[in-house]
Amino acid sequence: MPGRRAVVLLSGGLDSTTAFAVARADGFDCYALSFDYGQRHDRELESARRVATALGAKEHLVLRLDLRAIGGSALTADIPVPKGRSHEAMATGIPVTYVPARNTIFLSHALAWAEVLESQDIFLGVNALDYSGYPDCRPEYIEAFERMANLATKAGVEGRSRLTIHIPLVRLTKAQIVRRGAELGVDFGLTWSCYEPQPDGRACGACDSCLLRQKGFAEAGLRDPVPAAR
Repeated sequence: MPGRRAVVLLSGGLDSTTAFAVARADGFDCYALSFDYGQRHDRELESARRVATALGAKEHLVLRLDLRAIGGSALTADIPVPKGRSHEAMATGIPVTYVPARNTIFLSHALAWAEVLESQDIFLGVNALDYSGYPDCRPEYIEAFERMANLATKAGVEGRSRLTIHIPLVRLTKAQIVRRGAELGVDFGLTWSCYEPQPDGRACGACDSCLLRQKGFAEAGLRDPVPAAR
């Protein structure tokens, strides 16, 4: 019997890949959704394509948005990416790598596709423990969006279905996410986390995302197969 359909937001990073693996393990037919939004680290889209293939996505949709026209982030404008920050510094305030309203924009498109697919489930790999302080990664935000989604869709208004946004990693540390992915057979060599890829193709090893990734693998006692410059 086919599984239920789920839209999985897939950046190609460690967290979204593990969330995809969780959805698949839970018996969902996974429809991967990625975004080419003008991000500095568009190298992640190559990883998203490879992950979607490796994990058996029923379909992989890559939508193109121009968030560089809005800017306001080190990922979408000519603003330096912070390097070498301590974990204490990363846990304080909202960094310049925050892309304004990104998860709201992404979830809105996921909601639209879910409605077309007649899917009642969206998976998102947000994390509220080892993360960079983004306000749209908090569980209370996801809960609010889910309430809005069920007010805003035809299926919700007609009472035919109720959408659930799954955030299976939200209360896990980065080490726990690495272990969970390893348990599910994730090939971490396919994933990409770095905000500022180096000319030689390696991760920078010093941006917030690289440092959090390093922390996760070190605390999990596993080797990261993706090479980094530092």
